Amino acid sequence: MVVYNINLGIGWASSGVEYAQAYRAELLRKINQPAKFIFTDLILNENIETFTKNIGFEDNEIIWLYQFFTDIKIAPSTYPLNKIEEKLTNKDYEVSTSQDNIIYKFDGGKQEIKCHFRDMTNKYIDRIEYYYDGSLMKREFYSYTCYAAEYLRNVDGQMKVYLRRFYNKDGSVAYEQLVDGQTEMYRLPDQILYSKVEFFEYFFKSLNLTADDTVIMDRSTDIGPVILRNHQPAKLVSVVHADHFAENSTTNDNILWNNFYEYEFDNADKFAAIISSTDAQTNLLREQFDKYTDKKPNLVTIPVGSLDKLRYPDHERNHYSLITASRLASEKHVDWLVEAVVQAKKEVPALTFDIYGQGGERQKLVELINKYQAQDYITLKGHHDLTETYKNYDAYIAASTSEGFGLSLMEAVGSGLAMVGFDVRYGNQTFIDNEKNGYLLPYKVGMEREQVVESLRQAIVNLFKDNHIEKMHDNSYKLAKHYLSENVQEMWAKLLAWK
Repeated sequence: MVVYNINLGIGWASSGVEYAQAYRAELLRKINQPAKFIFTDLILNENIETFTKNIGFEDNEIIWLYQFFTDIKIAPSTYPLNKIEEKLTNKDYEVSTSQDNIIYKFDGGKQEIKCHFRDMTNKYIDRIEYYYDGSLMKREFYSYTCYAAEYLRNVDGQMKVYLRRFYNKDGSVAYEQLVDGQTEMYRLPDQILYSKVEFFEYFFKSLNLTADDTVIMDRSTDIGPVILRNHQPAKLVSVVHADHFAENSTTNDNILWNNFYEYEFDNADKFAAIISSTDAQTNLLREQFDKYTDKKPNLVTIPVGSLDKLRYPDHERNHYSLITASRLASEKHVDWLVEAVVQAKKEVPALTFDIYGQGGERQKLVELINKYQAQDYITLKGHHDLTETYKNYDAYIAASTSEGFGLSLMEAVGSGLAMVGFDVRYGNQTFIDNEKNGYLLPYKVGMEREQVVESLRQAIVNLFKDNHIEKMHDNSYKLAKHYLSENVQEMWAKLLAWK
């Protein structure tokens, strides 16, 4: 029996979906359940293994759609630079080296070969670019061998990809992808496929699923119908990772499902289970299916993450310290937190605030911190593994107005932090027990920014002025016990037994 988990892409700034899958991978390993995690996006900016390994997957768990039809395995980039130099028949070149790449120039710079390092110390490369007269003509992509190449040509003054080749270990071409604007064609040894959807369908059928297998749809944009048509005899499961409906557009007679889940919900009776990460969402879904549809799907709660253990500080926590962790995206409203901390600092002089994560809002946050001259106590920390970091802080604070589960919330209570967030579905309501382990703040869409910031400011001040934050730490630990790995493992084992 194999559990196949289907996703689209992955990168450095992964979303909660990828982190949820990484947690699931760990749990399934612990119950000795073989699992594969399928990624269907074309990822050539870096070796996909760099991203999957970074988040916690094992190489043998990954199936990348574009590498499936080759005999090259998912592996780190370990191709040595000296092998490239050995292939250079023309030894008359100039060399320039930077921290990230090395450039070989021929014919006075008319031709260039730029090798990008994955590991500068060992001189391992993961990408090579070939230029002629300043125009990029070809790229090659490497793990332990060259696994793909793409060729470019001038189209209306711009160099655009028209052909990609994916290779076997011996250097032979496994298949080709021909590209013409938005049109794609895949030329395999035994047939030609005329779209990405056809290519995925051919791949999905090639998995040769059995009745013992389970297919879990984590993301299904564009490919949901293919999976539904072809999953049998395997059982099919959908995982809901976010709020599943638009409340403002839902009436007493009609519901507007989240477009990412609408297809699954319209076909809910064809799924063996639909999983939500909190009881609150499962119960709401059940009410809505009863009210708006004639379907009675199997609705199940399984947390998307788990805690291997509760983490206690090795030394005294940093007093008056706040932490938040998320993608730096507008919907996370980290700017509200910055303003609230600036205001709270006036009453809590020792207050500090560390912001972990990457994203498009980073520069705006830099400017906001500079505006308030708050660099001494508000710090953008970037992306880090925070497993052993939370326990050093007093409290976790979030300003997201929608959170399907909130892995960072779970990790924070697992390290005993006091919690501050808005009273919104579903994560905050799951991990914040108002006035026991923190503060669940009133929130309505359309609230004035000043009112929101003032609410956060007051909560921060209350955390520290009443001298009961240690009691909140204790209550967070009590709440977190439900999410220990052995409990969540049991939930997965029970589901996959299909009894």
